[in-house]
Amino acid sequence: MRLHLGCRLSFQLPSATPMILLLNVHYSRASDLERPDVLTTNPAVPIENYRDGFGNWCCRLSAPAGRFTVSTDGIIRDPGLSDLKDLAAAQVEIGKLPSEVLTFLLPSRYCETDLLSDFAWKQFGDTRAGWPRVQAVCDFVHDHVTFGYQHARATRTAAETLNEGVGVCRDYTHLAITLCRCLNIPARYCTGYVSDIGQEPPFPPMDFAAWMEVYLGGAWWVFDPRNNDIRFGRVLVARGRDAAYVPLTHGFGEHQLTDFAVWIEQQDGASQT
Repeated sequence: MRLHLGCRLSFQLPSATPMILLLNVHYSRASDLERPDVLTTNPAVPIENYRDGFGNWCCRLSAPAGRFTVSTDGIIRDPGLSDLKDLAAAQVEIGKLPSEVLTFLLPSRYCETDLLSDFAWKQFGDTRAGWPRVQAVCDFVHDHVTFGYQHARATRTAAETLNEGVGVCRDYTHLAITLCRCLNIPARYCTGYVSDIGQEPPFPPMDFAAWMEVYLGGAWWVFDPRNNDIRFGRVLVARGRDAAYVPLTHGFGEHQLTDFAVWIEQQDGASQT
């Protein structure tokens, strides 16, 4: 299937402000792009591109004072499959993990494994290791946390999410990642698009989503503790240790988000030029 995806973010800035943006489809899906989601700005400014330490595509620019808008719009080919599963995927012993995976066992800004280790082992220590244990973590987080945009707080950590029992998708993801790391299961934070294809209407307003990937059986697998169901049309934008490593936008100065729109929808027919 073909998916039309993109975003538009507008800011009000009191003065010129350097920014870093992670809004483009991840390089692992670049060959699927029928029409690349090139970042554009209004007013137009020079953009410098680079890859960060996780391979994410970053755009660096200086936004002028006043109203400033950034947007992407593209078409990507997608096989139309749901997230892959392997219920037999086993947990890998720490001593056998690839060295590059070890960083996803360590604590990070929003994932305080030192605070939640005892809870994780008491809660999940009796579950079967591997895929069933990760699914048990997702089931717990999904049921424990109440979703609501009114609960959004940029500084909320995994431990705070556990204690408060509220949050948005990034909070679900941080808590699930932290519990997995406490259980010696490597887990990393992902952000991107998740479509409503196959879901029952009415559909909520579109937004960027957060989910996690865990390392089982020698491969990375998608788990989505926020939705915790079958999803189609998931398109990765960036991945890292937690949200601090992959902010969609980062401004080095005062800036106010005044408009925000995200879209991902199935599109039929031949490509248009």
